[in-house]
Order: sequence, then structure tokens, then C-alpha cells
Amino acid sequence: MRVTQSLNQSQFLTALNQIESRLSQTQNQITSNLNFTTAAQDPVAAGLVNSYNQTLAQNTQYDANGNIAQTNLSVEDNALSQVQTQLQSLRDLALQANNGQLSPDARSAIASQASQIQSSLLALANTQNGNGEYIFGGNSTLSPPFVSTPSGVAYTGDQGQRQVQIAGGQTVANGDNGNEVFNLIRTGNGTVVAAASVSNVGTGVLGATTISDPTAYDGGTYAINFTAANTYEVRDSNNGLVTSGTSGSGQSVAFRGVQIALSGQPTIGDSFSVAPSANQSVFTSIQNLVNSLQKGLGTSAAQAQLNNSIGTAINNIDQALNQISTVRSAVGGRLNAITAQQSVSSSQQIQLQRSISALQSLDYAKAITTLTEQNTTLSASMQAYTLTKGLTLFKYL
Repeated sequence: MRVTQSLNQSQFLTALNQIESRLSQTQNQITSNLNFTTAAQDPVAAGLVNSYNQTLAQNTQYDANGNIAQTNLSVEDNALSQVQTQLQSLRDLALQANNGQLSPDARSAIASQASQIQSSLLALANTQNGNGEYIFGGNSTLSPPFVSTPSGVAYTGDQGQRQVQIAGGQTVANGDNGNEVFNLIRTGNGTVVAAASVSNVGTGVLGATTISDPTAYDGGTYAINFTAANTYEVRDSNNGLVTSGTSGSGQSVAFRGVQIALSGQPTIGDSFSVAPSANQSVFTSIQNLVNSLQKGLGTSAAQAQLNNSIGTAINNIDQALNQISTVRSAVGGRLNAITAQQSVSSSQQIQLQRSISALQSLDYAKAITTLTEQNTTLSASMQAYTLTKGLTLFKYL
């Protein structure tokens, strides 16, 4: 093969271009402080960095979701805390009203305070977050979930519960719908509810109703009918006789795992019902209490009816307090879950950033050394090219 001068020059220039290309790449690395700026420069590392960046972006979005959920749940927890305070105040008022010595004016004043608490609870049930969304509306967040109607407070939201993803495969509820919080309140003691007939003319007053033997209670509906002074019969929903006995003031009536304290003096024909607990709105319970307090009292029987109504209201308020406490516990659990996940996410992000840095960040001192060496090589190559460019055999003839 004949080696011509033009071939030598071409090869030499190709080598110089390669040196200059590497030098330019090193200069770009120093300028950007990155090992590579395009995938072609290091395909394997670039692929890993891209994967890490995607995971990092996903974690960042999860954290943003968690922050939104934290804000909403904190607003909800604050509202529920105020609901608990209002319900406790209402319970105190009910206990105060359960006093036969109160004057009509005093009972009327308590009824007014109870109505004000009802209005306050309605406002809390329509709490909005910082974006103007109603937090107790379920998925319906643009209009108040609770509205006053002639027949009482109505829920206009839905039964939904919005979920927010805070990690891969992990979601938390962003709130609770108002129906669950304020409407699905069990009556009585949560299992059974005892009530006096509105036609009673005696002074019998119901006390605590307990389930002494849960395995014996069958969930049925029963009537306690007084057939004579201190004599009663318990009959089931088919009018079948369950048991009978005598009961004096302060004694209990017991049957099929249920025990009911009874004070006062029922008369012949008076009756009391025992039925499974049902769901009732807290607003209905409050309105029933207000209505009872506004009734006039002229007889001892009317006072007994009031005492029974107030006792029922106190039981229902206790159930509402239990419900709010349960919801708040769930809210607290979600807030803890978000905090724990954000801590994990923070550690993951730090590790991802370290991995990206290890792959992509430039070793500046090493790059400067490389740049110096490449500059020296380029300079020496150019000098060599200059010296050899004009060499021919004719100079030595």
C-alpha cells in the first residue's frame, strides 16, 4: 500500500479532530458540572439517571398529595374538636334541665341555648377548607352538605369518601362524608333503645339500659306493660309473653339479656318499649330535646315524660360523642400514616439524589486534570503536525 503525504495529513487531521472533540466534551462537563449532558455520552448511566428522576418526580407528587390530605384532615380534626365541645356543652345543659325544680323560664332559656348549639353544629357540618370546598360533602364539595328545611336539617352531600395516593399502593381517605359523621348516630346505648309511651300517665322514669348478657339478646322488639301497681309483663312483637314480675321504684326489669332501671311509679296501662338501636341524625336528637323542653309542665306525669325525653337525649348525645371520637381517631390515624410515609419518602428522595449525583455529578478536580492533559496533547499534536507538514525527500537531495 502506498502511503502518500495526503493520506498522512488526512489521518493526522482525523486524530486532531478526535482530540478536539474530547477536549470540547471535557470543557462542556466543566461548564455544566455534569459527567454527561446527552444519553449518547453515557447510555447506561443516562438510563439509570432517567429512571431515578422519574421515581423522584413520582415521590414528589406523592408528597404533594400527602400535604393536601394533611391540610384537609387537619381542618376536619379541628372542626370535629369543636363539635365535641358543643356536644359536651349540650349534654351539660340536658343534665341541668333534668331537674324538676326548674322554672318554665329556666327551661325555655336552656331550650334557646340548645337551639344555638344546633346552629353552631350546622355551621361546623358545613366547614370549608382553604379552597372553599365543603369537607363533609363526600365527593360533592361545591355546595353546603347540610341545609335547614321545614322538616329539619337535611344532608345533600353524597356517601363518597375521597382517596389520595401518598405512595405506591398506599392511599388515605382525604376526609369523611357528613352522613357518616352526623347522621349515622346510633340511638339508645348503641345496641338497644328504651322509650316511654307518650300516653303514660304515671311517673315511671327510665334509667340506664344495659345488655347484661349479649348472647341472650336476640335483637327483638319488646313491650313492658304494667298490668297492676308494680306489676308488669314483658311481651315480644307477636304479643307473646316473655316474662312477668313486680318492680318497685329503683328496681330493674330484666329479660333476655337486657336490664332496664326504672324509677318512679308507673300506673296500670303504662308501657315502655325496648327495640334495637337505629341510626338518627344528631340534629334530630337536638331538635327533639328542644321540643321537649318547650312543652308546658302541669302534672307529675308530664314531668316524668320530660325526664324520659331528656334521658333519651342524653343517651343520643353520648352516642354522638362516641361517633365523633371514633371519626377523630380515624383522622388521627391517617395523619400519622401520612407523616410516617413522608418520612420514608424523604429518605428515599435523599438516596435517589445521591445515586443521581454519583452517576451524573462531575469530579471537578479530575476533569481539570483531564482538560490540562488534553490541552497538552492537542498542543503537542499541532506542533508535530506543523513540523511534519512540510517534510519531503527533496529537502535532503
